[in-house]
Amino acid sequence: MMRLLIVDDEPIEREGMKAILQKAFPNLLIEQAKNGKNAIEKTDSFQPNIVLMDIMMPGMTGLEAIETIQFSHPTTKFVMVTAFDMFDYARQAIKLGVKDYLLKPSKASEIVLTVGKVLDECQQELEAASNSEIQIEKWEQALALAETDIVTQLLFDHVHEVHIDMLVEMLDIRTSLEKFVVVVVLPEGALHYYLSIKEKVREYGDAWVGALNGRQLPLIIFRDSKRSFRSQAIALAKGILSLDKEKQGTDWFLGIGQVCENLDDIRLSYQDALIATMDTSLAVKYRFYMDVPALTLETDNQIIKQQQKDFFDHIRLGDWVTIRTRLLDVIQQYENVGNSLIYTQQRILELLWVANRVMDEMGMETSALFFSFQANDYRQLRTETLLLLEQMNSVYNTHYDQIEADKIHQIQQYIREHSHEDISLDALAYRVNLSPIYISKMFKEKLGVNYIDYLTECRIEKAKKLLNNPEKSLKEITFEIGYHEPNYFSKVFKKMCGVSPKEYRKTLWSKKAEV
Repeated sequence: MMRLLIVDDEPIEREGMKAILQKAFPNLLIEQAKNGKNAIEKTDSFQPNIVLMDIMMPGMTGLEAIETIQFSHPTTKFVMVTAFDMFDYARQAIKLGVKDYLLKPSKASEIVLTVGKVLDECQQELEAASNSEIQIEKWEQALALAETDIVTQLLFDHVHEVHIDMLVEMLDIRTSLEKFVVVVVLPEGALHYYLSIKEKVREYGDAWVGALNGRQLPLIIFRDSKRSFRSQAIALAKGILSLDKEKQGTDWFLGIGQVCENLDDIRLSYQDALIATMDTSLAVKYRFYMDVPALTLETDNQIIKQQQKDFFDHIRLGDWVTIRTRLLDVIQQYENVGNSLIYTQQRILELLWVANRVMDEMGMETSALFFSFQANDYRQLRTETLLLLEQMNSVYNTHYDQIEADKIHQIQQYIREHSHEDISLDALAYRVNLSPIYISKMFKEKLGVNYIDYLTECRIEKAKKLLNNPEKSLKEITFEIGYHEPNYFSKVFKKMCGVSPKEYRKTLWSKKAEV
């Protein structure tokens, strides 16, 4: 609701002006001030959009009051009211940004017309500011969704070749920097710390914060060239752990992966971070992968990395036959080269831990995996390994047997109906009560695309229909289909359709002309 302040040292003038304006603008809130000093005080409390200011008043003049008010309230608009049609006053008023002036006495129609024009200007500015705030808010929401989507795609192998570069460009972080992954393991009932952790991470530099998967929160941290990797990671870990006001002990833990140069290698750092969280009972509640005790043979490093990557992929796909074969092959390889039994057992356990963590992220309740005893020979090691694998396979099958067959149809329908909204994988998972990882897996298996592909297809199909309407501008279409930036929409459209929206529209119109 608009507010107006009438400033005049003559009560009868104030009352007369108020009566005229209240009749013309019934919804206008009006208050009065008897002099310049009073006007300054009233402006602070009443916050008027417009001030009708008498220029010649005893004590502080109206122009002096305007200058003081403008300092604290730069958006307030003024209409000068004076009995003197003097050029000098008008020139000073113009310098102060006064919108118009009224001569005493003025006709009621002139007062209404003058104030009405300024009210219209105020309303337009308010609407423009409101729209700007809405767009800024939507853009910030889009950036947050893009951030979690990038982390999901990079770490969980859902990379969308068409859009990953655009999403990275939106976040405006120099991805040429070295980076590493931190996995935060949270206690049950502490998921409300998500936003606090996100804010804390921002305090320590550039980072991408992923979505919560079970009790785990993955972070991609960009290196600070002014400090060492270790000091940067420790400072971040201590900052996050300081949020544990309840001091829940072993339930908070951070695993810190190795530094990598390229985003293509970030999944290796993620797997490092997972392995670093395998024992959360340590006194210090964070651990670097490089500090994980292991009887590592230098020549085995690349082989181990590849084994972990393969396990990562096959667990997500539920390819248990291949997993079983690979595990037995690994054991056989280590036996053939003469590695010690204890070394081989630790390597196998690390692979199983990676698989266990992946299943946790996919929403499956898994317990910690340990061999029941130290194997005496390789035969016992194979037997024990297969028993642990069977436990995991059983948990996996039970989980997916409980999922209704029509979930994929529910998801498709929801995306089609809400494609104009900001739908993140995490929000979609919450809507249908499935894990984000499983939704992505279903899309790939059932539809041959991931959810971003499908969402984009829905939006582009809607855009094609809207482009057929000559009354719709590209900007309007952009917002109507769910994007917030016309240039980004044009890039996506051209990638999907081979031509820009403008070119596509010209083609439609030319076909109509031929008909």
